[in-house]
Amino acid sequence: MPELPFALWIALAGVLGLLVGSFLNVVILRLPERMAAGWRQEARDVLELEPDETPLPPGIVREPSHCPQCKHPLSALDNIPLFGWLLLRGRCRYCRASISIQYPLVELLSGVLSAAIVWKFGPSWAALAGLALTWTLIALSGIDFRTQLLPDQLTYPLLWLGLLLSLLPMFVAAPAAILAAAIGYLSLWSVYWAFKLLTGKEGMGYGDFKLLAALGAWMGPMSLLPIILLSSLIGALVGGALIALRKHQREIPMPFGPFIAAAGWVWFMAGSGLLQGYMQLTGLR
Repeated sequence: MPELPFALWIALAGVLGLLVGSFLNVVILRLPERMAAGWRQEARDVLELEPDETPLPPGIVREPSHCPQCKHPLSALDNIPLFGWLLLRGRCRYCRASISIQYPLVELLSGVLSAAIVWKFGPSWAALAGLALTWTLIALSGIDFRTQLLPDQLTYPLLWLGLLLSLLPMFVAAPAAILAAAIGYLSLWSVYWAFKLLTGKEGMGYGDFKLLAALGAWMGPMSLLPIILLSSLIGALVGGALIALRKHQREIPMPFGPFIAAAGWVWFMAGSGLLQGYMQLTGLR
């Protein structure tokens, strides 16, 4: 790669992350709608009903961005990541409807995490892989937070990419990646069925199993228990805070995928340091 100052590489990664974050917002909002439309059409085919004439929701790539309320296409100025929302003060230029704060938050998160990836790995192929992992985890977290879905269209490619990278190997070797993917899936699968048999309720979804399997393929078996513990801790803190602030009702299920994704990203970035610190703290070697 060209010789550029390291700080410039980090800045470029941050800018790229902002741009990709704008696209991730599109994925978060449109992919579940397209999935639901596909499921309805499949159900009509099975029931041998007439095709639904309702127009399909906007596609992820082809249809331009537009206001969700008035449907007016957005200008290039309105589409500037993060700054477009700030310039518009969170309102549509054409109908003055409020624009969700999700848009700048996802863009900012993507920019900051992308810069952090390049700060850790430098301008390398490992950084490119880390960016792909980061962006996919952001999209999965946003979709799960909004719909309690973790689409196979994202979890499976993440799993297969992790397994393919293990052939190099880039982060972990292939045997460790395969073993971790299997253990990651089966561990949460076992917890799911044990909880269901004991309570008659579903504590999590199959998407959570697939996400943990994908993270295992990227980081190996030693990452699985810390990711589960970290995700549980993050979930307890966030859930407790939301309930205390009356932003979430206790009886309403809370998606677990965003916490798995957050814990996985933290371990991907700092797992060895966290493990070493824990061993020093506990006196283990």
